[in-house]
Amino acid sequence: MTKKRYYFLVALLGALTTIAPFSIDMYLPGFTAIAKDLHSNVAEVALSLSSFFVGISLGQLLFGPLMDRFGRKRPLYIALIVYIGASLACAYANTLDMLVAVRFIQALGACAATVAANAMVRDLFPVEENAKVFSMLMLILGISPIIAPTAGSYITSLLGWQAVFIILAVISTIILLAIYLGLPESSPPDPNYSLKPAAIINSYTSVLKEPVFYTYTFTGAIAFAGLFAFLSGSPYLYMELFKLSDRAYGLVFALLAGGLILASQINRFLLKRYKTEQIINTALISMTIAGLLLMLIVYNNWITLPGMLLMQFIYLSCLGYILPNSSAMAMSPFTKGAGSASALMGALQMGIGAGVSILLSFLQNGTALPMVIVMAICALLALLVLSLGSRMIRYRLSEG
Repeated sequence: MTKKRYYFLVALLGALTTIAPFSIDMYLPGFTAIAKDLHSNVAEVALSLSSFFVGISLGQLLFGPLMDRFGRKRPLYIALIVYIGASLACAYANTLDMLVAVRFIQALGACAATVAANAMVRDLFPVEENAKVFSMLMLILGISPIIAPTAGSYITSLLGWQAVFIILAVISTIILLAIYLGLPESSPPDPNYSLKPAAIINSYTSVLKEPVFYTYTFTGAIAFAGLFAFLSGSPYLYMELFKLSDRAYGLVFALLAGGLILASQINRFLLKRYKTEQIINTALISMTIAGLLLMLIVYNNWITLPGMLLMQFIYLSCLGYILPNSSAMAMSPFTKGAGSASALMGALQMGIGAGVSILLSFLQNGTALPMVIVMAICALLALLVLSLGSRMIRYRLSEG
């Protein structure tokens, strides 16, 4: 594969990975406007974020087997068409219940893009290149939290929050055309792959029995849930407690996302000198320390805007090391059935994140404390899972 072709494929897969985060980040600055137009409040509007997380989690379990059976591209086309239609429906939602419902459908379309991108990394590139490719995808993925909220804030203030969803439909249409014209089918249809419920369950069960998969998937998923806690709590923190405008919030979000994207690129160079396992462990320890300090700051009412920005910058930056490496490690045991493995990994990530998001909506008490407590717990649990899982992997290897 030529370098030109290599980077072209990475760019197309990266475009696919941006669909879900754009769907999350671009409308966050419009929460206040949505709440006003739909006669609700910011905390209730956050339920539309939770429904998206639930939809993208469940949908991946559906599209994983479909992509192993029919190839990667045909299910992806159908999913993107569903996404485009649901995005337009979001723009015309006139009640909060309707918005929550169509956001769930929108997520079902978006999830296939994530499944396809992760599986195609395993299909198209050598396994030893996967961590580097995931880091480059993280670079593209990291651009979306920088661009999306800032763009969303300007679009909302100039054109209204409905325009955000119309623009999402346009962007996804462009990506659909690019995929049709430029992305090869990386896995041919497998007529022997059964779509019977029992066979699908057995496929997922066999994936879950792999110690490397469950160790690094749950490590990454629980750490990732800390980001979901931030996503759910940050609009209230910065726009309600700190009284930032929607545009200022977009800039703050971009700054914090910049730490994640910078770390993901430093990770590419660290992989030349250190083992993947060492990088993940060090990043998780740092993330846990940052989470505990955040909790201490808020609990003792030492909260200031610069202090919150600094500690959340450190916390989110650690994910730039954890996510690409944990994804590469989780997918490494699979050649056949990579679609199912990718789907299960994504479903667990989004499912745990959705649970955290919903939990946080019930814990809201008018302070930042629920958010930072959940963020700290996520980091601690991820570190514990990595420690216990690594012992299990070593034990299995010693048994031969």
